[in-house]
Amino acid sequence: MMNKKNKIFISCDEANHKCDKSQYDEASFWDKFKLTLHLLYCHACRKYSKNNAKLTKIIEKSEVECLDIKDKQNMKDCFEKELKQHQN
Repeated sequence: MMNKKNKIFISCDEANHKCDKSQYDEASFWDKFKLTLHLLYCHACRKYSKNNAKLTKIIEKSEVECLDIKDKQNMKDCFEKELKQHQN
């Protein structure tokens, strides 16, 4: 009987999870190997992987600026103050 951890062929759900891990350099060599093997025979997961890579590149190239912590807190405080005024 084969141990589930040593299984070479993985499900599409597991392949998608390993794809996500691989995009963020969190996948082990064995994870990458199993993903590559899965992608050889699964068109849907190849498409998912390709789209995932495109999304990662787009996000890395974007020039999105996030609010700093003080600005977020000020916005939250203003919102709560306005909310209290409208609840009365």
